[in-house]
Amino acid sequence: MVHFLDIQKINARFRPQLEEDFRRILDSGWYILGREVEIFEAEFAKYCGVQFAIGVANGLDALKLIIQAYGFGPGDEIIVPANTYIASILAVSQNGATPALVEPDLETFNLDPTLIEEKITSRTKAIMVVHLYGQATYLNEITAIAHRHNLKIIEDAAQAHGAVYNGRRVGNLGDAAGFSFYPTKNLGALGDGGAVTTNDPELAEKIRALRNYGSLEKYVHLYPGGNSRLDELQAALLSVKLKHLDEDNAKRRSLATFYHRNIHNEFVILPNVPDETTHVWHLFVIRTPRRDDLQQHLLSRHIETMIHYPVPPHRQAAYPEWADTNLPLTEKISREVLSLPISPVLTKAEAVRVCEAVNEWQ
Repeated sequence: MVHFLDIQKINARFRPQLEEDFRRILDSGWYILGREVEIFEAEFAKYCGVQFAIGVANGLDALKLIIQAYGFGPGDEIIVPANTYIASILAVSQNGATPALVEPDLETFNLDPTLIEEKITSRTKAIMVVHLYGQATYLNEITAIAHRHNLKIIEDAAQAHGAVYNGRRVGNLGDAAGFSFYPTKNLGALGDGGAVTTNDPELAEKIRALRNYGSLEKYVHLYPGGNSRLDELQAALLSVKLKHLDEDNAKRRSLATFYHRNIHNEFVILPNVPDETTHVWHLFVIRTPRRDDLQQHLLSRHIETMIHYPVPPHRQAAYPEWADTNLPLTEKISREVLSLPISPVLTKAEAVRVCEAVNEWQ
């Protein structure tokens, strides 16, 4: 079986160091907001090219805390891609703000900059860009729009650790960014985890407080915060894996190049990569109108695939107010996309099997 993603195999490469760090932290007796978190925050900030990184409990919390720290809530609107994982939208609505959905660019799956301004109203406070599947969104055009309308840019970088746009890494393209370290991510923890990155010292300080009951000093609470802390163990494990992130992303790019060169099927549309972006291929997503048939064909050849995402957010029961919303491109994508296996441990022989199986499908 060609597995879609073998997390155990990915982490086994680092087992000796991970076990050493686990024992060290176990023996330390300090498990929350200590030196390990401080070290990882500094390393991740340097990696992204920003001044501040704040470790939090997960990627959804990272986005929620950014919106909360800016004070956006009821009566405010935030532009969000319609084609995204639901967490991007939950972060807005759970703060009481209203998500304003914008259709994607069919070539990149990301937010279409040409459709943003028609959605901007007097209530719009920010544009959330999602670097979907590991590809940075067009930021030059979006930044110009944000400046014209005095809007914040919030990056959802949950799938794009290390991706680059015009020489800068994601996490350093907007006003603030939220990352997820869910185990399947390019930089994945052995549990949940997330981070906020920013160059804004006031925002960073407020998020540090909000993640810890609104407190920077014990028993002194500045805000009605919550509990969203990256723990010491996950921080230490992430520090180990961060050192190998660029190498792992390079392996993903090599596999993506192999797929592009060796998949030749007139019924399959391969993903497009603009010249100004360095894709990190969290997912390699193809399109075909007969997606379900192709998925079953590949499974019969012992190749696992996944669908990201079969039901778009505006068609979820969680948002009944969007039941009559017409977003044809987003719905087309949800019907046609299929994610092929890609990871740092996928072998060349396995990639050959994937290409052969896709090519023989008619």
